[in-house]
Amino acid sequence: MEPPERIFSDTPREVEDLLVGIYRRMPTWRKIELVEDANRTARQLALAGLRSRHPGESEDRLRRRLLDLVLGEETTLKIYGSAAETDE
Repeated sequence: MEPPERIFSDTPREVEDLLVGIYRRMPTWRKIELVEDANRTARQLALAGLRSRHPGESEDRLRRRLLDLVLGEETTLKIYGSAAETDE
């Protein structure tokens, strides 16, 4: 029988096995918390990048730019309307 495919190519097998075991034993609610934390951090980093590229823009406009990046401009337009409405 072949060993399962590796998740982390740069991590020793025994460390990867330990980590996978920890995640398998972890309660579902904790896994969800970890994903929520990672998403929150990614959103904060993306907003920080947008702030540095568009200094002086309002928080509403920056959030709209983030939505455009995450959802795509076409989808954001369908859901939230034009960006001009965001600036009002």
